[in-house]
Amino acid sequence: MDFTYLIVILALITMLAVIVFALVSKAKVEQRMDDPDSTKSTLASDKRSDGQPADV
Repeated sequence: MDFTYLIVILALITMLAVIVFALVSKAKVEQRMDDPDSTKSTLASDKRSDGQPADV
C-alpha cells in the first residue's frame, strides 16, 4: 500500500466525518426551530441580548 493511498483514505474519512457532523447539526437546528417551546437565541430580535444563551 502506497503512502498516497493512505493520504487519500484519511482525507475521505475526514470529509465523511465533517459531512455527518454537519447533517446532524442541521437536523438539530431544524428540530429546535420547529419547537415553539425551545429557548430563543440571544441573537433573536425578541430576546434580550444579556440573557443566558440557549445552548448553555
